Amino acid sequence: MQRTLFFSMLLLSANCSKKCNSRKYDQDSIVCVCNADYCDTIDPLEPLPKGEYAVYTSDKNGMRFEKVSNRFTSLTNQKTVKINRNNRYQEIIGFGGAFTDATGININSLNAKAGTNLLKSYFSKEGIEYNMGRVPIGGTDFSTHGYSYMDDNESIETHFTVRNFTLAKEDFNYKIPLIKESELILGRKLKLFASAWTSPKAWKTNGKYYGLGYLRKTNFQDWADYHIRFLELYEQQGLNFWGISTGNEPLNYLLPFIKIPTVPFFWNNQVEWINEHMGPTLRKSKFSETKLIGLDDQRTFVPLLELQLLNNVTRGFIDGVGVHWYMDKYIPNSVISNFHRKYPEKFMFASEACISSEPVVLGSWDRAERYADNIIDDLLNFMGGWVDWNMVLNVKGGPTYINNFVDSPILVDSSAGEFYKQPTFYAIGHFSKFLPERSIHIDVEKQRGLKIVAFERPDNGTAIIILNKKIKSRALKLADPDRGEIILNVAPKSVSTIVYW
Repeated sequence: MQRTLFFSMLLLSANCSKKCNSRKYDQDSIVCVCNADYCDTIDPLEPLPKGEYAVYTSDKNGMRFEKVSNRFTSLTNQKTVKINRNNRYQEIIGFGGAFTDATGININSLNAKAGTNLLKSYFSKEGIEYNMGRVPIGGTDFSTHGYSYMDDNESIETHFTVRNFTLAKEDFNYKIPLIKESELILGRKLKLFASAWTSPKAWKTNGKYYGLGYLRKTNFQDWADYHIRFLELYEQQGLNFWGISTGNEPLNYLLPFIKIPTVPFFWNNQVEWINEHMGPTLRKSKFSETKLIGLDDQRTFVPLLELQLLNNVTRGFIDGVGVHWYMDKYIPNSVISNFHRKYPEKFMFASEACISSEPVVLGSWDRAERYADNIIDDLLNFMGGWVDWNMVLNVKGGPTYINNFVDSPILVDSSAGEFYKQPTFYAIGHFSKFLPERSIHIDVEKQRGLKIVAFERPDNGTAIIILNKKIKSRALKLADPDRGEIILNVAPKSVSTIVYW
């Protein structure tokens, strides 16, 4: 309540962008330091007069959404990179992050004003305007302990009933209040989707949250009912879900040394669960319009999803596909584009990403480049969005009860009352801020040494994102037949967004 009241007062203040309060650690770039009294912002986007464009740049040297405005020049016959609006591809679903327990714990460790500044950084018009949120169904590896919603009675004979399913204290402390506040900041409902990590232990053959313990077939319907009850109880809290996945990383059992909570499925057993239990139960419920998201796992396993979709019943139930990024560097983009060509009716988006298996660091531009590089690759291959993993972690990369420490776009140092916006935060923002839902991917020619992707916004604006990974600046001339030419020097080691109407 205290933070909500503070946010209401902030609504009355005038818009005026604030510069990054930079701090350099032992990495190749800087972080932007925020606290209760100060946090950098970016002015809300307003359509520019016809004939003008703006370029926003973030780079290794410390620029963060630095804005430069200019005017189009007349079209020439000289070498240009051409934009073609006639070739139109996928629509944007959105960008966002996960409301994990760790995210909530870290936000709550700050005072009310600092916590609101953090949420505004993600969700406000003066921030990077996330419109999506992933909500775990129960516990994850980024909880302080393993848990499900039916831990009070762990008898194998226990089946689902509405009486023995209860939300956890974590939902009421770390998830529901922060989702509501984020929606208040955004000014509309978030596009939420839910994913389950684990079932009750009693329903698994190994009696553990993790490992090679399969869901007992006698509990297949219980597991479907469990998902629906989660949607019901969140609806009672005023939160509705756009989507729900068939389960987070069900193929984690292939890595038996990992203790991430999971419900393992062979691809054919998951087909049975979807066709005979989850699919029919969802479609017959009051949540029949909720999207059922398949895979929710690595790009590596897209061929297994294709096997599942050979079953026409499964194909009818699965609305779209969530893909995790962790194996992307080993699997070509063609796996995604080929899937789209086979199943053009299925939306696709990146449903989880983070820098893992590496120490947490403050101020890595290399990691920002990896984010931007991956997002552009995904958008060029029919993906409609990109959702990060934990939105907020502490400076150690936790809490995580299995010591699975990872990096995050925002890190909190509660002892100092500060949080640090990493270069990865700004890398995501160059997309999420400028590509609202229903933006349409349009053609732009390739340019050697740069990565470029272009979109037509629903307000008839155009947004073009450019990644320069080189250590030298690059001259670029963009030609839009409807506007004219844009002439710019793309900064070395930078992400830039061009926007115009």
